[in-house]
Amino acid sequence: MLRSAFPLMFQFPHTKLPPIRPRPPPVRHYASPAAALPPPRPLPPASAYVHLPFCRKRCHYCDFPIVALGSSSPLPRGEVEDPRIADYVRLLLREVAATQPVSDDGVPLETIFFGGGTPSLVPPRLVAAVLDALRGKFGLSACPEVSIEMDPGTFDAAKLRDLVGVGVNRVSLGVQAFQEDLLRACGRAHGLQEVHEAVEIVTGCEGLQNWSMDLISSLPNQTEEMWEESLRCTIDARPTHVSVYDLQIEQGTKFGQIYTPGVFPLPSETDSANFYKIASKRLSEAGYTHYEISSYCKAGYECKHNVTYWQNRPFYAFGLGSASYINGVRFSRPRRMKGYADWVRKLEDGTWCHESSTPELKDMAMDSVMLSLRTAWGLDLHSFSKSFGKNLTQSLCNMYRPFVESGLLIAMDTERQVLQLSEFDSDLENKGATGSRVAFIRLSDPDGFLLSNELISLAFGIISP
Repeated sequence: MLRSAFPLMFQFPHTKLPPIRPRPPPVRHYASPAAALPPPRPLPPASAYVHLPFCRKRCHYCDFPIVALGSSSPLPRGEVEDPRIADYVRLLLREVAATQPVSDDGVPLETIFFGGGTPSLVPPRLVAAVLDALRGKFGLSACPEVSIEMDPGTFDAAKLRDLVGVGVNRVSLGVQAFQEDLLRACGRAHGLQEVHEAVEIVTGCEGLQNWSMDLISSLPNQTEEMWEESLRCTIDARPTHVSVYDLQIEQGTKFGQIYTPGVFPLPSETDSANFYKIASKRLSEAGYTHYEISSYCKAGYECKHNVTYWQNRPFYAFGLGSASYINGVRFSRPRRMKGYADWVRKLEDGTWCHESSTPELKDMAMDSVMLSLRTAWGLDLHSFSKSFGKNLTQSLCNMYRPFVESGLLIAMDTERQVLQLSEFDSDLENKGATGSRVAFIRLSDPDGFLLSNELISLAFGIISP
């Protein structure tokens, strides 16, 4: 499934969620007082990503670490239990047991995200076993958000009730398209009838109010009419959250072997941009808030787990190919099952040791800019200045001034009220002195979001020229 799942390799992100992080430039020190600032103190993790890699088949665009079960994949209710799933969950539980909590303060988990793969292929009793292990090791908050990715055709009403019964309270449904031809062209294991059945099951599940639907744009032979239809069907289904991903062609995938981005039958860059604008317009008209480049929600239904990523907060991760972010350092587990099993054994016997290193200030600054500008909340300039220095903050504002003038960037005060260019210029002249009115900058929707790669890359050039 296409996801914004940073914990899989910590690329930005798990799909073509612009911007894709460029390769870090050579190490250098700031030529400003920012170099003398100590790095911000890392917070203890309050989120956990759990990778359940099983799928019925590999989709043509997928380059994630998965295990394709083929024709032996479990029935929706889980009457036939594939031993590969049980073996993997046992290995996963061993990793959880061998992981030491970062904090002695007993900070409980506030969000858990079961990603994949197709986690809905895993029997509910095994999902419950993982939740019990996490609860026993780290504790859970009073009302944690527990999300699970589900594909049409891999669950029925009883299985979903069982998952809700063991603690799942948010579903991410991987629909991707409402056209049979497009689903087939992508290599999806489900068809349109299974999509409608899955939507009916999810909307009819007692005790489940929070659910998301995933769509993919820029698919082969996808037309504007098809995209409008998919958006209409999504809005009619009334999910509380919608994720809209633009297809990325990855090397090593079937699509990567036969297609070139921007070349027919893939849409042109202009068409892809138009798809994005249409989604922003239609979903906004339907009452969804565009709170992150690829994410829309009804009021109060942001994905709390993904907000952890956008706010650059730490998180645990468990399972094949997943990546944690702890104490300012990101590290990944092996992507192949044998390598992952060997890694877990080393973790258990104490022979694996992650090289601890103090994260470089410039990398932390780049992460802060990139992640913040993906969101409607934008970059908190006051906080950024405290962490990385006034000189760097001033340089960023000077560089972004033409884009504030053009409307691609929006400057806001502490109350998040939009400021005029003259007010932004006044702050620049005062060099961010005390009393500065400009507190946040954000990308405009949709035009600024569409140019996020370019605008964020310009910031990287300032942070690490």
